[in-house]
Amino acid sequence: MSTSPTQLLQFWRDAGPRRWFARDDAFDADFRERFLATHEAAAAGALAHWGSTAEGSLGLVLLLDQFPRNAFRGTARMHATDAQAREVADAAIAAGFDRQVDDDLRRFFYLPFMHSEALADQDRSVALNEPLGGESLRYALHHREIVRRFGRFPHRNAVLGRQSSGEEERFLAEGGFGG
Repeated sequence: MSTSPTQLLQFWRDAGPRRWFARDDAFDADFRERFLATHEAAAAGALAHWGSTAEGSLGLVLLLDQFPRNAFRGTARMHATDAQAREVADAAIAAGFDRQVDDDLRRFFYLPFMHSEALADQDRSVALNEPLGGESLRYALHHREIVRRFGRFPHRNAVLGRQSSGEEERFLAEGGFGG
């Protein structure tokens, strides 16, 4: 049986904020087991039709942006569909779909920009998160500051096979953002 956007979003809502951003091996394994085939279909472009609705677009963003961060944690594959996630999020925002979901889920339309290493995307993330305020805005500002300072996220260097600069190594050694 194939997964629908409704099923994916129900799983995500049931998990809730406590599990969305936590490092939780059991949750990661459950997410991966339930939705790996759906993620792979989305990555291959086979679920592009989901992008015609707010619910479907949000489902695609979750599959392309959040799913890899949970399912492939600590590997380069975490970032493999980031560009696709930004494309889906950009189209969804242009269609006003971000305004058609609950505030607690709206932030997921904006995370692909927060996860980008391009400063222009970081600026957009801050602008999109400003109306949400609170933690969403705080994290957007923090992410932008790191990209502004280093031009990238130093915590990704190891999994992406990049050499860290001395400044990046000091930043990470002093407890800099760990992703």
